[in-house]
Amino acid sequence: MDYWEAHALLEWQVELGVSEAIGETPVNRYEIPKEAPKPAAAPVSSQPPTPVKAPEIDATDEAQKAVASCVSIEDIKTALLGFEHCDLRRGARNLVFQDGSLGARVMVVGDAPSREDDIEGKPFMGPAGALFDKMFDAIGLSRTATNPAQALYITKALPWRPPENRDPTAREIAMLKPFLLRHIELANPDFIVLMGNPACAATLGRTGITRLRGNWQTVLGKPALPMMSPRDILRTPLAKRDAWADLLDLQARLRKVDTAPHS
Repeated sequence: MDYWEAHALLEWQVELGVSEAIGETPVNRYEIPKEAPKPAAAPVSSQPPTPVKAPEIDATDEAQKAVASCVSIEDIKTALLGFEHCDLRRGARNLVFQDGSLGARVMVVGDAPSREDDIEGKPFMGPAGALFDKMFDAIGLSRTATNPAQALYITKALPWRPPENRDPTAREIAMLKPFLLRHIELANPDFIVLMGNPACAATLGRTGITRLRGNWQTVLGKPALPMMSPRDILRTPLAKRDAWADLLDLQARLRKVDTAPHS
């Protein structure tokens, strides 16, 4: 093939759309290669690998496991101190667990701990605590009394103070509920007083203290009286009248049991 034939053939190929020469010799694409071509290396990503999420822990289930072996009040306190699943403890100074006399006929479950409670590590401290003591002293009950008939045993619906005294969330209440219920079971009072919405939410599964107050309920087989908390009363002084009526109702119940004939 001379120059002019090759030139004419090249022009014809260009007209057909050929734009690039691949090699000097033709390649039979139907031949099976002796060695399979190696796969191209995967491109190296500049993005960090996606972290694998750890399985989510059911904190309420963990709380139930923690209290299953509690056979004393001290066991519950120890279990709470070792419970790592509640973020409230990270912002609190102290565990607010109990006060008063174990064995008292009346057990009071308060709302979430206040700043003063958190500092002292005891329920119902500060101005709300002073009002609390006056309220129950008016019907002959005291946290300092040792006689079960005049004594009070006190705890809180949650053992740690929520930041800035905010209301506890439903998740926080549910998470810590097993500890509270076991606490009530082991304290075994004759009567329970539920002061404030968190206490009612944790024990009754309901809130709306202005509607619930004064209406006796049952918690773990025990008669329970919802009442406004001292903090609520300090914010709403007109609630003192309702609180006094509830205290007189509690006093009447206690006296009725005292005077009931024994078989």
